[in-house]
Amino acid sequence: MRVITFGTFDVFHVGHLRILERARELGDCLSVGVSTDTMNFAKKNRYPVYDQQERVQIIRALRCVDEVFLEESMELKRHYIEIHQADILVMGDDWAGKFDEFSDICRVVYLPRTPSVSTTAIIEKIRIPKS
Repeated sequence: MRVITFGTFDVFHVGHLRILERARELGDCLSVGVSTDTMNFAKKNRYPVYDQQERVQIIRALRCVDEVFLEESMELKRHYIEIHQADILVMGDDWAGKFDEFSDICRVVYLPRTPSVSTTAIIEKIRIPKS
């Protein structure tokens, strides 16, 4: 079984690691789409802390990940699922129901997020207050 998931994976933390490990447990091969800097800016109106090449390098180094590619657009998810021949699409449960349209080509699984861990919260916590 081939599994695919997507994410920004900025300021990599234990929540990212846990969802990737759980996704890999569902199959024999895990493909991970890392959102491009441009795509992140379009979605969140800010660039990631780490650029896309650094984030790809971090994800590629994980034992549970078999292949990494850049996700350039949310509208291309079906294309990515098809070209990576994914049997299962895994996303965090904060996206529950948003990708059910792909259930015609693969199983869609929403995994619970790690409680009390988020990139946004980490960034806010370490941000130095302006004087």
